Amino acid sequence: MGKEHKASIDGDQWAQCVREHGWLWNAATSVDAGQSPTLILAHGAGAPMDSGFMGDMAARLAGHGVNVLRFEFPYMAQRRVDGGKRPPNPAPRLLECWREVYAQVRRHVAGPLAIGGKSMGGRMASLLADELAVDALVCLGYPFYAVGKPQKPRVEHLAGLKTSTLIVQGERDALGNRAAVQGYGLSPGIEVMWLVAGDHDLKPLKASGFTHEQHLEAAAGKVAGFLGAR
Repeated sequence: MGKEHKASIDGDQWAQCVREHGWLWNAATSVDAGQSPTLILAHGAGAPMDSGFMGDMAARLAGHGVNVLRFEFPYMAQRRVDGGKRPPNPAPRLLECWREVYAQVRRHVAGPLAIGGKSMGGRMASLLADELAVDALVCLGYPFYAVGKPQKPRVEHLAGLKTSTLIVQGERDALGNRAAVQGYGLSPGIEVMWLVAGDHDLKPLKASGFTHEQHLEAAAGKVAGFLGAR
């Protein structure tokens, strides 16, 4: 990731912090968690931090030597309280939540710390990556535009992004397919990993010859390598 840190996690206090905030923590299993990079991974607009996709990816990344911390934005956390579905909070509140979570995690994790997320969670992280001076940014299924509107991309800030960034994207993602995205002017610090015939959840068409399992594992391996996991 380009920046050097002394890696460490204050175990007991960190475990208490995770419990108090209701977060989910997947410690790297292949090496000492204190020697591994950490990724704060935010959920997308419609699914919580413990969705199948989020849980699967967190477990895969941990298996590849990356610590993963998952949290929920206020509107999603409220769903757990009253069970009612509601839209995401306004962007300023989502960004403030990101800042609060990052500050808390940074106090406990002294090693390399990256941020990112699935879809909306990754987009919100991308808006703050430079401000927070994070070590890296990882986006899984980036929402480059609203469904059916590739001519109205939401990429202006991505042109000047300074943070080292990896975007893992399905070639047929309805919110950012390969043909459309390759026409956008993205920062040279952004690397896009294209998954053959993958959709917004990185799931490929059967005719592609690839399975969802293969794409998810390839994505996890790529992210781990990008973050410098051993």
